Amino acid sequence: MLGQTLREVSVALKQGQVTPTELCQRCLSLIKTTKFLNVYIIVSEEVALKQAEESKKKYEEGHSLGDLDGIPIAVKDNFSTSGIETTCAPNMLKGYVPPYNAIVVQKLLDQGALLTGKTNLDEFAMGSGSTDGIFGPVKNPWSYSKQYREKRKQNSHSENEDSNWLITGGSSGGSAAAMSAFTCFAALGSDTGGSTRNPAAHCGVVGLIPSYGLVSHHGVIPLVNSMDVPGILTRCVDDAATVLGILAGHDPKDSTTIQDPVKPFTLPSLTDVSKLCIGIPKEYLTPELSSEVQSLLVQTANLFESEGAKVIEVSLPHTSYSIVCYHVLCTSEVASNMARFDGLEYGHRCDNDVSTEAMHAATRREGFNDVVRGRILSGNFLLKENYENYFVKAQKVRRLIANDFVNVFNSGVDVLLTPTTLSEAMPYTEFIKEDNRTRSAQDNIFTQAINMAGLPAVSVPMALSSQALPIGLQFIGRAFCDQQLLTVAKWFEKQVQFPVVQLQELMDDCLAVFENEKLASVSLK
Repeated sequence: MLGQTLREVSVALKQGQVTPTELCQRCLSLIKTTKFLNVYIIVSEEVALKQAEESKKKYEEGHSLGDLDGIPIAVKDNFSTSGIETTCAPNMLKGYVPPYNAIVVQKLLDQGALLTGKTNLDEFAMGSGSTDGIFGPVKNPWSYSKQYREKRKQNSHSENEDSNWLITGGSSGGSAAAMSAFTCFAALGSDTGGSTRNPAAHCGVVGLIPSYGLVSHHGVIPLVNSMDVPGILTRCVDDAATVLGILAGHDPKDSTTIQDPVKPFTLPSLTDVSKLCIGIPKEYLTPELSSEVQSLLVQTANLFESEGAKVIEVSLPHTSYSIVCYHVLCTSEVASNMARFDGLEYGHRCDNDVSTEAMHAATRREGFNDVVRGRILSGNFLLKENYENYFVKAQKVRRLIANDFVNVFNSGVDVLLTPTTLSEAMPYTEFIKEDNRTRSAQDNIFTQAINMAGLPAVSVPMALSSQALPIGLQFIGRAFCDQQLLTVAKWFEKQVQFPVVQLQELMDDCLAVFENEKLASVSLK
């Protein structure tokens, strides 16, 4: 039951095969079983069970049901949740309880979803591994799969789990791990430069960012307002479309959202791809790209060509400037956004009362980690001392990067095909050898330009690597052509059959070795 898609579990609920309360209890039990993965910061057990009882009554009394009625979901802990602590994983907001829900959270709850908890992340979503929050790093469930452990043993690696577990990617690693560990049926992440797609690829699930402006980010504690997009993590592409249909639309509280009405995102079953033109950016075939990811990219191109689609090489000439441009704009907006945490209005406040200036300094030193403080300092330097030389020029380069995508799509390309990440998930001990900025630049090389251009993109798991770890590929669409993008991704998903076959088998093995090979108490069947 826990391995089913949103649509499958919805049918099971309607047919009485399981009640919302039973389903919720199974998910909560599995959350406890897999606690050592450090996926959740807060488990809202009492809230979820109350919501489940309300949903159960609806089913029993034949009341009108929402699309997600009785279905457990998880939310990244930078989305505001009324009456439930929202921390963003720093000391600065520890203990903060918002008086309202983020719009996207409220929309899910309005459709009957059950909120099982708030997932772990990098502090204020600044990172690419979900390793830098005050609650500790998130462990990738695939670290404990039987096939991966066997492969590692064959390669004579240490069997010490504490040193060999894999990262999830970040910063929405908690939400991705919650999905791959089957503790929920959909999860929300945030995506500023790859923070949903990156962990989706490492955890073997679907990760979608909609077009900028299609979904409200009111109530999402901001990182970079001009790039932040609520992300969707699901078991399959159809489920991502279902959630997007619920979340999309104008929000009067968010001036960046579209004004036009949004139609439901129902995906047709694409059978003929002969009229499609798939573009592969030559700049994305970097020397750092692993041979396995490159091989899967070629296989996918051949797959589309064998079915009659046109596959061409395209150019995004300003790609090489993208990372530097993103860093300038990101740190500048971070400095502006983090200025509100001054110890006076809300959030953490130190005990230093020597002077207002000393209180500000001590509060921010205690409330932020080195990563956040570093970005604030960098952003202030770029804004206050070098505004014209850096920030203004970076905005001009951002326009050039966005125009590269426009030019490619105007040339007749329907969808772009790229890697999502350079390689499979890496061990934590390898990941921490580089500093946060370097890691983010490396891990988001294929993803951050899309946020600067405001385009929709989805990472779809394709296959397992030689180490039995998931690898995903990314599809990029035209702005506000999210339905076309997801339709192509759904066709690809159907061809490779990863989510419905390999993920289920691997996670069955995974449960069997959780907690030092003690058999898990919750079955996926």
